[in-house]
Amino acid sequence: MSPDQTDDEFDGPSRSQLRRDASAIFKLAESLAKLTEAQLSRIPLEPDLLVEIRRTRGIHQPIARKRETQYVAKLLRRLEVEEIDAVRRVLDSDRQQFHRENAALHQLEDLRDRLIAEGDSALDDVIAEYPNADRSHLRDLIRQANTEAKKQKPPKASRELFRRLRELHAETPGSG
Repeated sequence: MSPDQTDDEFDGPSRSQLRRDASAIFKLAESLAKLTEAQLSRIPLEPDLLVEIRRTRGIHQPIARKRETQYVAKLLRRLEVEEIDAVRRVLDSDRQQFHRENAALHQLEDLRDRLIAEGDSALDDVIAEYPNADRSHLRDLIRQANTEAKKQKPPKASRELFRRLRELHAETPGSG
């Protein structure tokens, strides 16, 4: 074949694609190293790989941690595509659960602020949403929170009100 002719035969992924794939696996290794022990126990991985991930979490020097993360990425590249996809699905599921929980906490914070600002009218809405709520206790916490705000004291009652709303939210079936 002369140098002018091209061979249309596929030689495999480009060097750029290989780099992108390696970078994605490295980011996956970094994500795994950031997980808590409870989260890590849900990931379907081989025991020796889990040991290396735990070892990575224990390293605090940036260069050494990067080197260990690269080693974990090397071990991950040896896995089958289906195994890596299973790991990513569990991570995505955890991420989505975190965002749902975070959104629920923000809604409860907004509800607390509304209770403190509006008082009894907002309290009626809370009682309708959480029928097992103690109206008098919530009303006392709202009054205390308003008093603390006026006197510029630490928001102890406001925090307690938020805790109580979070408990009510957790007790209510279907709320998460």
